[in-house]
Parts: sequence; structure tokens; C-alpha cells
Amino acid sequence: MMNEQGRVSPGTAAPAEERSCPRLNICLFLLTTLAIKAAFMTICLVLPFCHSSDQPGAPQQQQQQQFSEWECKSTVPQGTERGWTCCPKGWRRFQRSCYFLSLDKMNWAESEQNCTGMGSQLVVINSEAEQVFLSEQIKKPSERENFYIGLFAEKVGQWQWVDKTPYNVTAAFWRDGEPNFFPGENCTVMHVLEQSINNWNDVRSDLEHHWICEAAAVIV
Repeated sequence: MMNEQGRVSPGTAAPAEERSCPRLNICLFLLTTLAIKAAFMTICLVLPFCHSSDQPGAPQQQQQQQFSEWECKSTVPQGTERGWTCCPKGWRRFQRSCYFLSLDKMNWAESEQNCTGMGSQLVVINSEAEQVFLSEQIKKPSERENFYIGLFAEKVGQWQWVDKTPYNVTAAFWRDGEPNFFPGENCTVMHVLEQSINNWNDVRSDLEHHWICEAAAVIV
């Protein structure tokens, strides 16, 4: 508050940030611009509540609350308003999805529960490109053998994905002779030792295998 001589009254002195700028709105604009350009990556890695308007299907809210560290990568030319794709630290990114490959083994139901607990789901494979990417990832490291994916059958031969994506037999990647419809084999794994991208096996749901979670990447 100013007196008649144009001086600031001692009891209402403005903060130092306001005194350093001739006009408050110009000061705020400069500070905001500087923060965006100089500290964007730091903000994205520290805050787990980045938002995305593009959510390909996997739930994000719980995942964003679960992780405090994120890794972001620029995917468009500099200067574009929305150009960073972020995944939780330690997850692997492909296109607009993030993938977690487990180190431990569980049965199919436990694997799905663990993915859900991280705000994700057992992986749903929608394209050959995604299948090729995951077939390469499961070999790193090579000690693991099978990975559960989100394809299962409540009845023999009636395969379905965990997110209700329609099962397309022409876009499936079964090994030769699979699925063999052996009694009780109602879940699917990717077999690491298979050299071809056709590496799906049907297995019993009570067997313990590694597992792959998938969540939508956060676009900021």
C-alpha cells in the first residue's frame, strides 16, 4: 500500500520478487517462462501427477500415485506444446505404452493382481510391432523363460484380453502347434527361448512364471 508521496508503507511492503519487477504481470510471465524452459524435466521427474489427455486404455491415476520418479523423453520437435512421453523409472517405453518386466515369478491371477496394484494390467498386444519389441525385451536378461501376458480363455478356445480388446486370431503370435488345448491350459505366456516372434504358449494358470505389465505412457 502506497502513501501520498508514492512510497510503500512499512507494514505492507511488497515481497522482494515484486519489488524487483516494474510490473507484477511482467515479472510473473518471465518467471513462468523461465521455469518451463529451464526446469521442465526436473518437474516431470519429481512430480508423479503429470496429466495426459490420451489414455490408450490402461488406468493411470493409481499408477501416477504409485511412483514418485519418472523418466521423460522428447518425442516431437522442440517448441511443440505437448512433446514429452513419460514412464515410471525402471519401466520400458514403446510408442505410447510403458512396460514392466518382473524379476519374480507368480501364478497368472497373482501376476494380474500385481499389475493392477501398480495401476496397470497384464500386457495386451495389439500389433506386430509391439510383439517384436516385447520379444526383444524378454531376452534382457536371458535367465528368464516365460512371461505371462493378458490373454486367457474362460472356455476352451475362447481367448480374450484382460481389457476386453477383441481377440484377433490373424494377429496372434502362437508357436507352432499352439495353442494345443491341453486340459487346464487357459492362460498365455511369451516363451523367451523361441527365436521367432511367434512365441506364445498356452499354459495352466496355477504355474508360476514371470509377467509383463502395461500402462499408458503419460504425455505432457
